[in-house]
Amino acid sequence: YHFNDTIKAGRGLCDAIAVEILVQEGRNVINNLIDIGMKFDQQNESLALGMEGGHSKRRILHAGGSATGKMVVDFLISKIKEDRNISIFENFYTYKLISDGTTCFGACAIHLSSNECYAFSSKATILATGGTSGIYLRTTNPNVSTGDGMALAYDAGAEIIDMEFIQFHPTALYLEHGDAFLITEAIRGEGAYLLNHNNERFMPKYHKLAELAPRDIVSKSIFNEMKLANKENIFLRLDHLDADYIKKRFVNIYVELQKYGLDLTKDAIPVAPAAHYTVGGVKSGYHSETNLFGLLTAGEVSSTGIHGANRLASNSLPECMVFGKRAIDYAKDYYYVKYNENFDVKNLSVDKTKEEEYTKYKHFLANLMTKNVGIVRSEKSISFAISEIDKIKNSIQSNENEYYSNMLLKLLDVCKLISTSALERHESRGVHIREDYPEENPEYLFHIVQQKNKPLKYIPVEPNNDYVW
Repeated sequence: YHFNDTIKAGRGLCDAIAVEILVQEGRNVINNLIDIGMKFDQQNESLALGMEGGHSKRRILHAGGSATGKMVVDFLISKIKEDRNISIFENFYTYKLISDGTTCFGACAIHLSSNECYAFSSKATILATGGTSGIYLRTTNPNVSTGDGMALAYDAGAEIIDMEFIQFHPTALYLEHGDAFLITEAIRGEGAYLLNHNNERFMPKYHKLAELAPRDIVSKSIFNEMKLANKENIFLRLDHLDADYIKKRFVNIYVELQKYGLDLTKDAIPVAPAAHYTVGGVKSGYHSETNLFGLLTAGEVSSTGIHGANRLASNSLPECMVFGKRAIDYAKDYYYVKYNENFDVKNLSVDKTKEEEYTKYKHFLANLMTKNVGIVRSEKSISFAISEIDKIKNSIQSNENEYYSNMLLKLLDVCKLISTSALERHESRGVHIREDYPEENPEYLFHIVQQKNKPLKYIPVEPNNDYVW
């Protein structure tokens, strides 16, 4: 069932072998996590299982109500700190992968307190730098999640794939002033309703699964309702559900909303979609390897082929764990990169006078990408975004060996990678929604691959006739 649900959510672009690896190995990896001490929520002395959009069964483990990701990360950090074989270098910015275009030998980083630069040589390098959603105005990500890892890999010669597929989470708290706060999909799994400004429940008219439809459909439906009403949000309501259960099940959200004078169990909670997950990324194989020998990936920076055109809810954490483990096993057994001492590794300087310029351009690009390459796009809007990105790149004094300039160049590369793929895909599929091409086109059952200084490449997907997308 998990396999079928993942394939269906991916709208024809999933790699069935990668999905099979995920669903077959996921159970063992999660059991291993439990065996070393990770505590998931229990119900009647068994693991409590939640329901989320696109799933046909209750199968989602959770911890601390809806704080699962944080609790898993905190648990793993505690284990890392206990292991004397692991050295941690905090407060570093990685500004370059050491690469000759075919092999990765390590990475260069600057310590942001002392401004000292270091070259880390390695038998294998694993990128685990997260996604790109921080480039948008409204995002559930930290604002530093701007695709640095993808830009690093792209600059080093790695293949980047499927960048047009940016998943917007349907329900992030909407405040006129303030950051987006994620209202978990599991709330709809427990029976919450989405209402428009006429107090009407609208999802049943868009999909037979109503609020439990896949994320791409829910986000698009919310976008339509907001457009029809000329409003910036819709509402989430739970007042028809058991209040005591909701407080216990979603304790962190209940407490957080109280800070804004909202009661999750009684009030209409204003929500709107926010950029959430980068489906594409560095093209990675079944062992998380890339086209650069010695470079592997784990997590959202990678594109393993599992998510297709739309990630099934909660598939990201098991993907991290299954393919993170595969990256380590493969690196351990197959990689032994010898560092080339002849590389000219340049240090990075920090010019504080450039900070204001970087901040100004980051905000400009957030507006540009949100308005033109956001939930709904068109040839006109994407082309405009690309022209503005190119204008900035041609107008600035680019210096990749200066900290703020280096960050800006990476940001521009990521925005261009997303926009180029979005312009090239002349259809609507999954989380890529084109106003000018509103339907899926079977001729676009392929992946778009970008590589620095090379023409676009297209990898066809063999449709699996057992499934109807």
